[in-house]
Amino acid sequence: MSDKMQIAVIGGDGTGPEVTAEALKVLAATAQKYSFLYETTDFDFGGERYLRTGETLPAGAVDELRKFDAILLGAVGHPDVKPGILEKGLLLELRFQLDQYINLRPVQLYPGVETPLAGKKTEDIDFVVVRENTEDLYCGVGGFLKKHTADEVAMQSAVYTRKGCERCIRWAFDFTQKRDNPKGKRLTLVAKTNVLTFGHDLWWRTFNDVAKDYPDVEADYNHVDACCMWMVKNPEYYDVIVTTNMFGDIITDLGAMIQGGMGVAAGGNINPDDGGTSMFEPMGGSAPKYTGLNVINPIAAISAVAMLLQQTGHETAGDNVLEAVKSVTGTKMKSQSAAKMGYSTSEVGDLVVEAL
Repeated sequence: MSDKMQIAVIGGDGTGPEVTAEALKVLAATAQKYSFLYETTDFDFGGERYLRTGETLPAGAVDELRKFDAILLGAVGHPDVKPGILEKGLLLELRFQLDQYINLRPVQLYPGVETPLAGKKTEDIDFVVVRENTEDLYCGVGGFLKKHTADEVAMQSAVYTRKGCERCIRWAFDFTQKRDNPKGKRLTLVAKTNVLTFGHDLWWRTFNDVAKDYPDVEADYNHVDACCMWMVKNPEYYDVIVTTNMFGDIITDLGAMIQGGMGVAAGGNINPDDGGTSMFEPMGGSAPKYTGLNVINPIAAISAVAMLLQQTGHETAGDNVLEAVKSVTGTKMKSQSAAKMGYSTSEVGDLVVEAL
């Protein structure tokens, strides 16, 4: 990493630029406190640009983004753009081309945040999902036969490679080994080996092979349907989960709900390799109906900045941001819902800065 961290900023659509502004406000205060240098460059990728130019990513955009230490994304989604265009043409394209093969999703209930799970406390909901991010059904392998006829056939194939499975699983074991968890170190593979007997058998065999190198980590397994049940009934059981792209996409949304909603959930699309560029984002959508009203919750975007710092060599600073966020949710905010927080979007950002 250079002395000055280079961050690409994609505010995106709807309320994305608003929450991004608060995340950058917190980043500026953190940089001042911890005396590190950074520089941001804005990119206008998103729905408005697509409507104006017909392109999601212009030629050379990925190569330009590859030069940055990290990307901070606000939100993507525009009511006038057909669903799937931005998600596939922008988000998936960046994940694949930048080889962001780890999707990291902490599922943590912050103090003061309400969970729909009766009787569960902050210490009960604190685990991490490591989702493989560049294979599975998202590769787009498939097609149509006799489209728009009564005999139409649609096929979509999942792709799994030994390399793709192993690098994700090994990263998850390393992460579990380093994670400070008083309950012990447990990595749970979530798959469906009893039915998906080819691709998920590869996951199962790879998981057990890699587990031999980590005798201090308990290697555990859940079918995905059982995992969904236990996440609701006994979330305190989990430490770290490693799973496939499709199943990870599903269970992390369940995780967001039990931690209080999309307004607090943040995630990272990580390329852990030397020189790799990772992207960090709030999990909520662009929420166009709230655009410009200064009422959207920025906590997830601020948490994404905390993750960005933790993954780019500023772990103490990132931890401090998370502690400031927890202080604000626990002592200041009335709710995590838009327009019900007791504060405006910008005021929540100010509160986190003050808590730093």
